[in-house]
Amino acid sequence: MIKVTVWNEYIHEKSDEKVREIYPHGIHNYIKSFLDGEEDFTVKAVSPDDPEHGLSDELLDNTDVLLWWAHIGHSKVPDDRAKKVVDRVLSGMGIIFLHSAHKSKPMMSLLGTTCSLAWREGSRERLWCCNPSHPIAQGLPEHIEIPQEEMYGEHFDIPQPEELVYLGWYKTGEVFRSVITYTRGYGKIVYIQPGHETNPTYHIPEIQQLIKNAVRYAKPCVAVRPTLECIGEPAPLENIK
Repeated sequence: MIKVTVWNEYIHEKSDEKVREIYPHGIHNYIKSFLDGEEDFTVKAVSPDDPEHGLSDELLDNTDVLLWWAHIGHSKVPDDRAKKVVDRVLSGMGIIFLHSAHKSKPMMSLLGTTCSLAWREGSRERLWCCNPSHPIAQGLPEHIEIPQEEMYGEHFDIPQPEELVYLGWYKTGEVFRSVITYTRGYGKIVYIQPGHETNPTYHIPEIQQLIKNAVRYAKPCVAVRPTLECIGEPAPLENIK
């Protein structure tokens, strides 16, 4: 079983009626609802309303893949909790940053850049698959149509992605590296651009399947979580006199 945690800053749903109509119980609970149907997932949905900003040691230590949605609450995440997330990724936990989580403390720390980009409200988007053999693209068509999505455009200030899985094209002419992957330490990182809060993007079946595929791709690949601490001076395996 893959232990999945969906973390959402849970701000827009409380203050914006349009967002509440699309995600009445929060984006995190909506994502949980379509992940719950997978036999190999056990899923929790959390927010800053939960203990330790929804990022307690106990929860993170029992998470294989963390999904992170955020937009206007990046600065509210305590530095020690953000560092804990980064440390868990380095020691094997997978993480999937969704939409405007590109400016979150953990993503900027893991990638080492500003993660800034161009943006504009409202456009039709078409996601083109650049790597059809990639696990994240399995079972999906060569392109995914999104009727209305916030435009994210280049230049995206990130390190060169290890893998570009989908390139986004907008009706207004821009393109964007929309689904990309990295590894940091022992952990896998996926960034998935579609998912603006005022558009029902997560209701699209192909986007749901893409996220499910990303969870399976990002699951830990090490059986035992390695320590990040220096092990000191170990005893030699051979006694040489």
